[in-house]
This record gives sequence, structure tokens and C-alpha cells, in this order.
Amino acid sequence: MEKLVYLLWAPDARSGDAVRDDLLAAESALADAGALAITVNVRDSDADFPPPVPTPDGETLPIAQVSLWLDCHDRRQPCEEILARICPRRAVYLVSEALYRDYGGNPHAPVRDWPDGERSPGVLVLTLLERPDHLEKSAWLAHWHGVQSPVSEGLQPRTRYVRNEVIRPLGDDAPPWEGIVEECWPSAEHVTDPLLFYLAEGSPERMREHVSRMMESVTAFLELPRIRCVPMSEYLVKTLGK
Repeated sequence: MEKLVYLLWAPDARSGDAVRDDLLAAESALADAGALAITVNVRDSDADFPPPVPTPDGETLPIAQVSLWLDCHDRRQPCEEILARICPRRAVYLVSEALYRDYGGNPHAPVRDWPDGERSPGVLVLTLLERPDHLEKSAWLAHWHGVQSPVSEGLQPRTRYVRNEVIRPLGDDAPPWEGIVEECWPSAEHVTDPLLFYLAEGSPERMREHVSRMMESVTAFLELPRIRCVPMSEYLVKTLGK
């Protein structure tokens, strides 16, 4: 079984809500086309807040992320035809998924108790990562996995963290992102309020300490101007085994 991540750009004049509705309505067709599990993350009206990292002027980021689990990525064409009718511009990546933290795995959220297809509580931030030119892949992964993941887990109130390491893009026109991160939070306020975002417990001094520790880790393996973030709503449309 393999996981594919599709990043979708909105067609002209299509809102995030409209794209969301079309993607959710495509569940049965995607399942019939071979999708064993489906997750839809989309920047809709329920995720209308500023991202942690501002988007450069004039740059358009994906409006949605669709993750599909297939028996074999070679047989993805039927699913791609369905997604192409909704968002003609897209990029697809074969990834290795690590579910670093799921709902209920820390004090920030209870175990998931909502059904497939229903919007997850809170919000999600999709973060797209490029590997700096001066870092070898092995060193980059070692820091991301062995340092940044545990550091951020200890300093931030994430409710779920899905770490997608890009194996390779499946297309020549895909942006050169090597990491696709799905981070869930209790609320939009937990993303936009630094005191909440850095688990400062109301203390500006504690916030500054946590920011310093976070920046030390982040800048060791990323170049800040090359990070891209998109606020989204999460829909666990079809989970494995259901």
C-alpha cells in the first residue's frame, strides 16, 4: 500500500467552500477508483485565519490537500481523472507517512470520537518544506525526525501531527517540496496567539524561551523564507479498514 499526496490549486473564481464540497462529494467515486483511504484538507471558510508564515506577495499556494492510499501508485490514473475535474492544476507526491502524534496521544485533545466524513475539531496547518541546498538529505532527515519533531512536540499544543517525507514527485512540474506536514491545533487562536502557540501558559518570558528553542531547531534544517503554510480544515473522509 502506498500513500499519495495531491496538492490542488483552486480554479479561477472557485471558493474554498466550493472545492471542499466537490472533494467530499467525490468520496464514492475515489473509493470505486481504488482509494483505500481518503483525507481531505482544504482552506475553506472554517479555516480563515492568517498562517504562521506569511505567503509572499503574488504567490498562490494550494487550496487543498488530498491524501489517497492505494494498493499501487501505478494505478492512480482513475483517481487523478476525478481530481482533475475539480482542480485542473495539481501536483502529486509519493510519500512515506509517519503519524507522529494522533488525537488522544497527548493532553491537547481527546481520542477521536467523530465519524468518517465529518470535519475534525480545531484547525489544521499544512506546511510545505524545502531542503536547503547545503544540507545532504540524510542530515536533513536526521534533524527533522530526530530533533525538530520531538522539540516541537514539547513546545506546542498540537493535537495531531502527520509527517510526510516525500519519496519523489510523480510529475515534472511539481514544486520541489521534500516535506509535507499536517499539524492540527485545538483552535485558530492557538495558531494566531503566540502565547498559546508556544505553550507559554500566559507568560511572555516563557514564550520567548520557547520561541528561542524552536527557532534554534528550525533554522538548523530549514531556510525560513522558503517555508510555506496554509490554514485548512481537516476531513478524515475514509479511514483504513472502514
